[in-house]
Amino acid sequence: MYLHSLQPAEGAVKSRKRLGRGTGSGRGGTSTRGHKGAKSRSGYSQKSGFEGGQMPLQRRVPKFGFKNINRVEYKGINLDVLQSLAESTGETVLNFDFFKAHGLVSKNDKVKVLGRGELNKAIEVHAHAFSQTATTTIEKAGGKTVAI
Repeated sequence: MYLHSLQPAEGAVKSRKRLGRGTGSGRGGTSTRGHKGAKSRSGYSQKSGFEGGQMPLQRRVPKFGFKNINRVEYKGINLDVLQSLAESTGETVLNFDFFKAHGLVSKNDKVKVLGRGELNKAIEVHAHAFSQTATTTIEKAGGKTVAI
């Protein structure tokens, strides 16, 4: 086998449809567009969502709810994650830079510590927000919560 002898498999390459090249080609005349109507004309483009005059789906379905423009999105970190990080690194102060360095958050994220899991090490946690269970669990273990 040589590079110059390579060729595609049988039936893999098809020649394209050549439209509007005379009646003998089988695709002359209307060039597969049919007779009359907007779709047969040049320059035709349909609006997205247009259903031929029928009320479009986007307008048939009722609007509901609203987007709160003042919503604050937090990145949640649970206590079991803090516990495993504190054990593996030996750190006692866990702050935003620590979370960022370990890939838990990005630079623009806000951090909220959540209460899933157990904590049996006294650690100081710096975050933007804490759930009630997280606060009580951290303080029971002898740690401290600091809101940024």
